[in-house]
Amino acid sequence: KYVILHCHGGGYSTGSSIYARTLTSKLAAGTSMDVLCFDYRLAPEHPYPAALEDAVYAYRWLLEEKKYQPSQIVVAGDSAGGNLALELALAVKAQGRSQPCALVLMSPWTDMTMQGASYQKCAALDPMLTHDYIDSCRTAYRGANSTLEWEDPSLSPLFADLRGLPPTLIQVGTNEILKSDSINLAKAMTEQEVYAVLEVYPECWHVFQQMPIPHAAQAMESVGRFVQKIL
Repeated sequence: KYVILHCHGGGYSTGSSIYARTLTSKLAAGTSMDVLCFDYRLAPEHPYPAALEDAVYAYRWLLEEKKYQPSQIVVAGDSAGGNLALELALAVKAQGRSQPCALVLMSPWTDMTMQGASYQKCAALDPMLTHDYIDSCRTAYRGANSTLEWEDPSLSPLFADLRGLPPTLIQVGTNEILKSDSINLAKAMTEQEVYAVLEVYPECWHVFQQMPIPHAAQAMESVGRFVQKIL
């Protein structure tokens, strides 16, 4: 038995397991696996590290209550959920626990410094995200009283020690403000000897996988192939 633990998107300030159902249904169909999408506490009422604490709890629940082995768990995430999936893997590493067997990241938010080249190059192309929206989300998530810098690995996993993380599939569209977040993550992972596959889909936007378009179907088929290859 295998399961996908899915971290939903929404900038850490919106979204839910219900909102994510289109995507999680596609993940279930594409992989023939059960999917657990959990509701984590949202900012600004619950800033960092509330969401991460809830993700760690969900992972431990699968291990301790449902008796899954880490090798039977895939952790997935879209957008801010991609950030949370990475932070979960890093927390698992810090705790000395075994990693899940794979990560599947869809348009992940990996760099809260907002310094990637695509923030300028794709600003006029991205129909989903704006600079102001991303800035408001990161500010709410960090919390008013935080002393964390944006490049802190707790907020921006791009700058973390990524060694030891599981095989990772990263999918992103060409028209995304966050495109650099995916490209730079794949580069950093490869340099740190993590098996990472980057797929860039032409003319696609943020978390296009949830839309009824051909590239979304291709992306989900690729997720299925990647997971089967790792398992």
